[in-house]
Amino acid sequence: MFPTLQILTILVVAVAMAMALAHLLELPGKMRLSKEDYLTVQRIYYPGFTIGGVTEPVGVLLILHVLFLTPISTVAFWLSAAAFAAMAAMHAVFWLLVQPVNNFWLKDIELKGLGAGFFSHDPFGGRRTETAVKPDWTMLRDRWEWSHAARAALGLLAFILLVTAVAL
Repeated sequence: MFPTLQILTILVVAVAMAMALAHLLELPGKMRLSKEDYLTVQRIYYPGFTIGGVTEPVGVLLILHVLFLTPISTVAFWLSAAAFAAMAAMHAVFWLLVQPVNNFWLKDIELKGLGAGFFSHDPFGGRRTETAVKPDWTMLRDRWEWSHAARAALGLLAFILLVTAVAL
């Protein structure tokens, strides 16, 4: 049963990492877009990335489960613990840096279904600076794009650590 949990965990972390890597690979092209084109392109992510985004918290929980079943005296435990930290950091970057920008981009867009519920959530309880001051769109673009680059690095790190832990 434990090998099945490990394989499932790797699969879920791989999906989360792949979505962040997709954003990173788009970065050079998106940085060349005009404001109008950029804002149009941003709409393509919903609801697909919203649905796939569930892999991040699930990945964190699965790695935690793997940790509880791995003897603490092993290298695999510490590699899994590092993978957990990287995955949790990846998820934190989303809520702290990406989601407030998502909410700003989508404030005038009518979303339906899963996307509407997810993007109506404001982790800062309406205290976002983006709603109080109209920032330059390039500042928001840069924050969104580079936050996803950081998330891709953290996701890749979590994946490599987890695969290494399982391979031992």
